[in-house]
Amino acid sequence: MSAFSAHDGTELAYEVFGEGIPVICLPGGPMQDSVYLGELGGLSAHRQLIMVDPRGTGRSAIPEDAASYRCDRLVDDVEALREHLGLDRFDLLAHSAGANLAVLYVARHPQRVGKLALITPSTRAVGIDATGESRLETARLRKDEPWFAAAFAALESIVAGNVTDDGRKAIDPFFYGRWDAAAQAHQAAQDGHRNDEAAAAFGAEGAFDPDATRAALAAFTAPVLLLAGETDLNTIPSVVVEYAALFPNAELVVQPEAGHFPWVDDADRFVATTAAFLG
Repeated sequence: MSAFSAHDGTELAYEVFGEGIPVICLPGGPMQDSVYLGELGGLSAHRQLIMVDPRGTGRSAIPEDAASYRCDRLVDDVEALREHLGLDRFDLLAHSAGANLAVLYVARHPQRVGKLALITPSTRAVGIDATGESRLETARLRKDEPWFAAAFAALESIVAGNVTDDGRKAIDPFFYGRWDAAAQAHQAAQDGHRNDEAAAAFGAEGAFDPDATRAALAAFTAPVLLLAGETDLNTIPSVVVEYAALFPNAELVVQPEAGHFPWVDDADRFVATTAAFLG
């Protein structure tokens, strides 16, 4: 594990996997450490992966100012890492909620990013939302699964506004292409790896300005990959299609039979797609 100092003096940690040209990788959560990303199904055989633990997560220090967890302020942490690594330009990969931070970084420092890969990305920073019915429609693709009835009932309750911890747990199978032992172990291993205080501050008032971000992305001409999971309940494919349209040079890939963690569902397919894009 390596470390660097953010501009406010907070000590931040990162892990390096593989060799070659580096790719800075931002985890989701929001505000979850990078352990769940692993080596992204073996992508480290093709590129060097710089896995960042956001402030207040994993081995990174808790900042003195809790307001610094806000997504737009985290842009400075990514910039501090770039400076620490001595990179003039770099490729950036982000998963889920980490995509919000990635696009805010691109909006502020477009000249620093060579290629941008957004994996099952959250769309909050650009103001795109999925409807409850569209999530239910995606969920129905799994109607032949043995766990479907109970999970779907829990999802219907959540869509109706009845959100409970038990309900959230019941819909876990929808986030994986196969709810097998590997998926269950991956999900269980995430417990305790998110900073809930930081997650609450991540999207606080002022964090996002969707109109300004959309305008910045429309002027970002570098190559962008948006990878969706065919059955991902969190970031349904139709939302990713809309997201891709915001970029002038975007490639959209929908990975078949994949959920929110496509490198877990089919590592070979995920690595082939992402490595080919990154080059």
